[in-house]
Amino acid sequence: MKLAGCLRDWCSVGSRNEVIPTSQPRTPDAMAALGITVALLVWMVSLLVISFWRQILSSWNLPPGPFPLPIVGNFFSVDLKDVPKSLNKLAERFGPVFTLHLGFNRIVVLHGYKAVKEGLLKYKNEFSGRADIPAFKEHENKGVIFNNSHTWRDVRRFSLSILRDHGMGKQGNEERIQREARFLVEELRKTQGQPFDPTFLIGCAPCNVIADILFNRRFDYNDRTVHRLMRLFNEDFHLLSTAWVQLYNSSSGYLRFLPGSHRKLLKNVSEIKQYTLEKAKEHLQSLDLNCPRDVTDCLLVEMEKEKHSKEPVYTLESIAVTLADMFFAGTETTSTTLRYGLLILMKYPEIEEKLHEEIDRVIGPSRVPAVKDRLEMPYMDAVVHEIQRFINLVPSSLPHEVMRDIMFRGYRIPKGTVVIPALDSLLYDSQEFPEPDKFKPEHFLNENGKFKYSDYFKPFSAGKQGPRVMLSWVTSSTPHFHSLSVLPSLQHGPHPVLPCPGLYVEHDLSMFLPVQRS
Repeated sequence: MKLAGCLRDWCSVGSRNEVIPTSQPRTPDAMAALGITVALLVWMVSLLVISFWRQILSSWNLPPGPFPLPIVGNFFSVDLKDVPKSLNKLAERFGPVFTLHLGFNRIVVLHGYKAVKEGLLKYKNEFSGRADIPAFKEHENKGVIFNNSHTWRDVRRFSLSILRDHGMGKQGNEERIQREARFLVEELRKTQGQPFDPTFLIGCAPCNVIADILFNRRFDYNDRTVHRLMRLFNEDFHLLSTAWVQLYNSSSGYLRFLPGSHRKLLKNVSEIKQYTLEKAKEHLQSLDLNCPRDVTDCLLVEMEKEKHSKEPVYTLESIAVTLADMFFAGTETTSTTLRYGLLILMKYPEIEEKLHEEIDRVIGPSRVPAVKDRLEMPYMDAVVHEIQRFINLVPSSLPHEVMRDIMFRGYRIPKGTVVIPALDSLLYDSQEFPEPDKFKPEHFLNENGKFKYSDYFKPFSAGKQGPRVMLSWVTSSTPHFHSLSVLPSLQHGPHPVLPCPGLYVEHDLSMFLPVQRS
């Protein structure tokens, strides 16, 4: 009792002379911060568990592949700066059919001739869907390239038919290309042998060919509008191959609000579509239903036929997207291939010389080249094909989507799975093309020096999705021949193309990494 009294007296004295520190009650702000922190931790742990569980369930009986990490999946197994090389290494490890998880997206890769052919031809109906590409969100379910709605077959079929009606693949289109080739030669001569950047000059030629078909007009080579369009096309093609945009295409839900190059790409895509929309509106004002002048008029005529339909296929918006698809695909694939072709001929002057000799012998210095000349120009044909093989412009094609659950080579591939055919595995097959990393026109020549076609030559795609990309192929195959055939007009001057042995030809487009539809 005495001890307790002493302690009480000592504490009372101490309380009068000094402050004893005590724990303060938590403020509302501190409690709120603690609650948010706990909620975030719970959310992250739940997300990890759900992601891990979903990946386990979705991987059942799928083709083999690297083990996916929660949330990020196999992002660390893929070099976004060189996706084709990463896929080649994975194919060596897991075989010709393997699975990747990029975030929450499930992707099956077809690698090698047999797997790609089986997938795109034998299973062409099952693999006929188009995966979502967020960078082209404005084109989703419209047009001919990114359309995955029930209307895409009809739109594709009608688009191909009107392209043919307006000269595509016919003599009328050849005359159009020949005329533009003469304009191109005159513009090149104006440089008077001085160094210049050929990017926009060469791009204007195919741009004018496709503009004549779509809008019944051609641009002057100094026109600011065509230079702006070419700059947009060129910039979009470059941005699509950047690591950030590929990351955005596979994880747009997380990245769409952040700054980055994807915003520039989205703005460019919108500007191109706005241009084609304005052209469609201009055509509508002077439209003659009985006498369509070009592809735009034909699409507008169909729109007028569906005017009273509850679910019209053709609207001004969908027509603008269709025109933008054709314009971009028909222009940029051709101009990019031609630029690469010139670089390659600069690097290999001995090939350019042999090409020059064949052109002189068959066409001569004054006559305009014609498609029929290809039959007598096997070396030119081989060079054109080898350029497209070597540059590997679209190494993975556009991604497909499985339309229903299927069994493929003993593996279960669920509906909605994204399928990527690795076309570079065909174009760089060492059995079909010995020394595939070297530029050799002999890859397409037989022992007698005659042109030989290879079934491995798939520079764009095959199967039911092939006709969508074929829109660009149809518009770009003949211009390659005509444009390279104008060399005699350019090489007789005092300044021939100088060899550039140190020139390195770098691929522009790496790959489309898509988003799996929910």
